[in-house]
Amino acid sequence: MSGMRLYAAVALSGFRRFATYRVATAAGVFTNTVFGFILAYTYTALWAERPGLGGYNLSQALTYVWIGQALLMSTAMMGGGFQDELIERIRTGDVAIDLYRPADLQLWWLAGDLGRAAFHLLGRGVVPMLIGALAFDLALPANPLTWLLFLVSVTLGVVVSFALRYLVVLSAFWLLDGAGVSQIFGLAGMFFSGSLLPLNVFPGLLGELARTLPWSALLQIPADVFLGRHTGLDLLGALAFQAGWALALLAAGRALQSVATRKVVVQGG
Repeated sequence: MSGMRLYAAVALSGFRRFATYRVATAAGVFTNTVFGFILAYTYTALWAERPGLGGYNLSQALTYVWIGQALLMSTAMMGGGFQDELIERIRTGDVAIDLYRPADLQLWWLAGDLGRAAFHLLGRGVVPMLIGALAFDLALPANPLTWLLFLVSVTLGVVVSFALRYLVVLSAFWLLDGAGVSQIFGLAGMFFSGSLLPLNVFPGLLGELARTLPWSALLQIPADVFLGRHTGLDLLGALAFQAGWALALLAAGRALQSVATRKVVVQGG
């Protein structure tokens, strides 16, 4: 099996794996929908007091809410996915078996995570978004190209998320228990991805910092692409920002993986 076919099969396996959890998926859809309504009514009250906050009108702000619920699990804003499983394999030493596979460790888990993200986008993202569109006046794109560019942006966001979580996982080679780092990552992701409030609302230097950190690629940029706030060269710049962080973080993960692999060999793992 060629390299591309192998990783495509791993991605498909990841999709099928999460598709078996039907009860969990239904519960997740319900939870995302409930939180979507809570945030939507909170945003409605906030925008009533501050019209145009962050450069969004109310319809755009409500759309942002439901995009956030649709992407919450896909881009793993608060962590999750392969994270706990691979940390456990490192803790037990089973990762040594993974290193003997005729496949790259990083690409193997990336492919599986892309499959997971695709399932969550369809299985847990579409229904809450549809319910939100029925209950509220959302600013949905009329141009099919915007939807396509949104999917490109979401894919880049998933890769950035994976690369961040992969770095968290690799810390377990030294810490053995990655729970603390994972919790810190989850809190940072929840705040800096814009899942609570759009990063455009953040004031001054905090807002500028938040928009330059990689977590903004998980929700803020895909949402703004969906809302048509990025056009022309600005749109290319936004996608390049996501791609740049993806490449930089994957490269960092590759370098740290190399050091961690030598550590396993030295320890006889």
